[in-house]
Amino acid sequence: MRLHTTTWGEGDRVALLIHGIMADHRTWRRVGPALADKGYRVIAVDLRGHGASARAGSYTAGDFADDVVETLPAGAELAIGHSLGGLALSLAVERLAPRRAVYSDPAWHLPAGDDGYRGELFAQAKAATREHVAAMNPRWEAVDVDIELETLKVWDEATAYGLEAVAGTDLLPARPVVPSLVTLADPSMLVSAERAALLAERGFEVRTVAGAGHTIHRDDFDAFMAALDGWI
Repeated sequence: MRLHTTTWGEGDRVALLIHGIMADHRTWRRVGPALADKGYRVIAVDLRGHGASARAGSYTAGDFADDVVETLPAGAELAIGHSLGGLALSLAVERLAPRRAVYSDPAWHLPAGDDGYRGELFAQAKAATREHVAAMNPRWEAVDVDIELETLKVWDEATAYGLEAVAGTDLLPARPVVPSLVTLADPSMLVSAERAALLAERGFEVRTVAGAGHTIHRDDFDAFMAALDGWI
């Protein structure tokens, strides 16, 4: 599937942004312009079932990765994926071949079982109220709460069920295909301290953003950008 894209800047270097579940390119409203100010041409996708991209009958992790490869240019200077976007990037990185990759609190392990990942619980977020979104994300600016409510309206909640197939599966990459940074929430619900240590052993640089929640770039934009020091 060819995905809807949004571009900031006209720089010679290309940066790719891949959002997480329930979001779309608007989650990067500050990151995109900031990278453009640093000389990048920034391209952000709306994954299938999100934003202005089409809906589909299948929402597997492989589908998301294949769409990214179909849509985005290979050989970019930088690629950043958050959560589901981090998973999609890791499955597409050999084909996309960016010079550097950043995985922001990536969804490399969704726990299984009754207390684990369940699509129906995520799908319920479709009906979230402003009060609920604000309470779940107390550090977000009001504009990000507004954006989240708008993105939920156009999000296909069937995407949440498509990820049930990988619940309980260890999707941590065996090695970094390109020089790779992993930025983690504090604490991360998706990458435990043990898995973070394993990633470091495998050659990933791992940085934790103190006090940040899962959507690091919205919780603490300045700290998110600081965590990219040396990588952008």
